[in-house]
Amino acid sequence: MNPEQKKKGKFLDRVASETGVALVVLDADGRQAAAANNNSICRLLYDSKEFGPACARDCGSAFRRVFSAGKAIEFECHAGLHCRAVPVVEKRKKYVVIIGRTFLKAENYRKATERAISGEWKQFKPTEFFENILISGSRTGIDKASARIEALAARRAAAEPKEILEMPEPAGQEPHKTPEITIRPESTALSKSAAKHYPEEKESGRVEAAEAAAWRSLFGSLMKLNYPAAVEAFLEFVSHHFSLESVVWFDIKNCEFHPALAIGRLRGRHLKLGIKPSDRRLQDYVGSERAYKLLERPGKEPAAAGGILNVFPVTVGGEIRGALAIEGELPKIETVRRISRLAQAAAPQLEILRLRDEVARRDWLARSVRQFNESLKRIDADDFWTHVTQVSAELLQAERASLLVKKEGTDKLQARAAIGARVNLIAEPEVGGRISKTALEKGTPIVVSDITGTPLGRAPIDWNYRTQSFISYPIVIGERRLAVLNFTDKATGETFGETDLELLNAIAPQIAVAIDRTALKSKAGEFEQLSVTDPLTGLLNRRYLQNRLAEELNRSKRHRFPMTLMMIDVDRFKSYNDTFGHPAGDEALRIVAGILKENLRGADVAARYGGEEFAVLLPQTTVEEAVQIAERIRRQIERCSFPHRRVTASIGIASSGPDISTPDDLIWAADRALYQAKELGRNMVRVFDGNGDPLGNNVH
Repeated sequence: MNPEQKKKGKFLDRVASETGVALVVLDADGRQAAAANNNSICRLLYDSKEFGPACARDCGSAFRRVFSAGKAIEFECHAGLHCRAVPVVEKRKKYVVIIGRTFLKAENYRKATERAISGEWKQFKPTEFFENILISGSRTGIDKASARIEALAARRAAAEPKEILEMPEPAGQEPHKTPEITIRPESTALSKSAAKHYPEEKESGRVEAAEAAAWRSLFGSLMKLNYPAAVEAFLEFVSHHFSLESVVWFDIKNCEFHPALAIGRLRGRHLKLGIKPSDRRLQDYVGSERAYKLLERPGKEPAAAGGILNVFPVTVGGEIRGALAIEGELPKIETVRRISRLAQAAAPQLEILRLRDEVARRDWLARSVRQFNESLKRIDADDFWTHVTQVSAELLQAERASLLVKKEGTDKLQARAAIGARVNLIAEPEVGGRISKTALEKGTPIVVSDITGTPLGRAPIDWNYRTQSFISYPIVIGERRLAVLNFTDKATGETFGETDLELLNAIAPQIAVAIDRTALKSKAGEFEQLSVTDPLTGLLNRRYLQNRLAEELNRSKRHRFPMTLMMIDVDRFKSYNDTFGHPAGDEALRIVAGILKENLRGADVAARYGGEEFAVLLPQTTVEEAVQIAERIRRQIERCSFPHRRVTASIGIASSGPDISTPDDLIWAADRALYQAKELGRNMVRVFDGNGDPLGNNVH
């Protein structure tokens, strides 16, 4: 940065610090001349090839639009950020100052989060994407910054013809005063001007300078931590600073309050608030600097001393995103106000850290699932059970694991594989009677952090478990209970928890399909009778597909998972058969089947539906994901070298939903989309939109 830009930066930094918004100066060519507190979303999107054009359309065109209008303009960019563009003239040069780049609407903020977690922005690193997110509940910060820019520009325009943004405050003028203490962390900005949360240091009877400094120090340190550590640091500060014995921080999950962490007597307790964030009664306490009191229910274990839990709801972007709760009787009113303000000011920072962790966790989960799918492809059929157990245990960092299945004709469990066991579980006539059998019968996982605190008590001493935490996870397909995977002795010494459970939820469908196929292959007689495999291509057949469709549709409805079906037809196959003969046609079908196998995941089901037509069932897959898979298959078939001539395929896609709720409906919809692909020229992918008119413009 050259000296002139540094001078500009000092003024911009001061205004940005006082208002908590971004200020970016653009010249006539849309180039950035100076900036302060720029939103990290903007920095990443503007420099990307994919999203840069949209940024150029919104902020990049602000100069032209402002000077065409002859006044400041406001707009909401493609990322959902609110901006105000203010015209500035310096030494006969024209500039535009983009002010804001902040989320004003909670809806936009949540949409951006989802785009970063699982949408088109997931390509960006979470630490960079969430480095400096700006969230505001009103235009107050934008208005203040605009007033500063416009007032200084007007004064300088009437004075000396120097660069407006590089000059200090006018001599003789009373320096600008801000009626609040702005506490801004090193790598992010608070959602609102901190005036609503922190009184002026010198104001009589309010927060002392020492306390304000302590709060600044707290906020400056939080962003250096991950989310759990930041929550703990915040709660420890609240407990120590206000002499409170037990406090807890609640997140919002599935539209309910969920305890993120508790300290004091509440640590380790099962806490469930008897009110939801959407409850109107709670809305009245937002920003009121009062606590909503909850009493323990009769017959329940007390959640707080005296049966009272005082809840301070906090908002981010105008939406309740968490709560601080304190047990027992509250201190004096003034202290309650300070606690409320501190909790509200901390909420945006903690939410940003939570989102960072969420994006990183989703990225880790996706990588783990990909790793598991690749491992499944390499598993040797002869050692199937051991390899599945080994791969699963490695993902969960479990030193000991076992895979149990039902013994034929009984309700007893038998070990098919065991990793790290001190005893030979496979030789045991019956195992899993204490826990695994219950998990399998109920079809729900059992996660225990410490078995000594349960009615089960400790495991037998000769089993030599190193830790007391375990997971017993049932593997099911529809109503069929296939097996149970057990994990214990985490290599890190930590307990198993939600992250491990989420990983198992993600890979369980692939394990279920693999086990199901292995079980079918092991029953040769039954295998021949059911004819579940097409003898020509080695794929599953139409009968198996229809049975699985019914099971997966029921599962999709029960858990609200997405599910899609692809129908694939080899283009002009009759002509290929007639020209080159049936053996050549059979070889072409085998090549297409091989391409399907190479491109599908462990949980996907590919079947030969009949003749030259194939079907692929994609559990837990959205239409968007299915289109990507279909396009990959279509391109590979198109580019593949067939023995006699080029071969292409047309693909139709349909997704389950309220109007497509039976196997016949789903097959009909996908077939309808396939028909449209054929009608429009073949060698393309079409998607059924639910109205009888398939969507898509992928014509090749």
